[in-house]
Amino acid sequence: MKHKLLIEYDGTNYCGWQRQDKSPSIQGSIESAIKKFCGNKITVHGAGRTDAGVHASGQVAHISLEKKYDDKTIMQAINFYLKDEPISILAVTKVEEDFDARFSAIKRYYRYKIINRQSPLTYDLNKFCHINIPLDLDNMEKSIKSFVGKHDFTTFRSSSCQSKSPIKRIEEIIIKKHGNRIFIDFIARSFLQTQVRSMMGCIIKVGIGSWDVNKIPELIKAKDRTQCAKLASSCGLYLTRIDYPE
Repeated sequence: MKHKLLIEYDGTNYCGWQRQDKSPSIQGSIESAIKKFCGNKITVHGAGRTDAGVHASGQVAHISLEKKYDDKTIMQAINFYLKDEPISILAVTKVEEDFDARFSAIKRYYRYKIINRQSPLTYDLNKFCHINIPLDLDNMEKSIKSFVGKHDFTTFRSSSCQSKSPIKRIEEIIIKKHGNRIFIDFIARSFLQTQVRSMMGCIIKVGIGSWDVNKIPELIKAKDRTQCAKLASSCGLYLTRIDYPE
């Protein structure tokens, strides 16, 4: 039976979603919990491979189990064996055999969170990107508009990215400010490896006044990874939602 998992996690102390031999991963931890629950050594197929330190409130994965279990039993059992880790299965749903968490997805949502203040972070440490230089929100909003639409995002693509094409369509980017907290939402069908953090690194450069707003269109046109800003901190990034066809 195939099941869809809705997953939340704090990625601070993990090497990312993808399983690695010598480092703790989200995927590996869930697979270990499932094996303890039902004895099956299976692969948990995630919708997105988040980087080390990146969080999720709406990651999706699918699993196939040999025996029949109801959704509530699966959720409670996996969570029981994850009780010592900051990973939670929020929901389990039976799905058709042709469902694929990654390839069936039609839209992905990422949120980047910033706290803009001079003082160091305390309980928000590792949950927000801390910028201690005042940010110009108007210039950030202007720079964001250049990313929206269909572009060759070679400049903002990791050298290890396995995507067949650097061309992606960003449907929408929304920026909101609440006091000293800034939230930036990125919406697209799919993203290149480190694309959001690469774009955010450039948006922050504009925000602190190091770059002019016209720098962003130049970077897109350049198609040159070496011209990109430093990656924005992983701790500010969250995979918040994934949409599928009805």
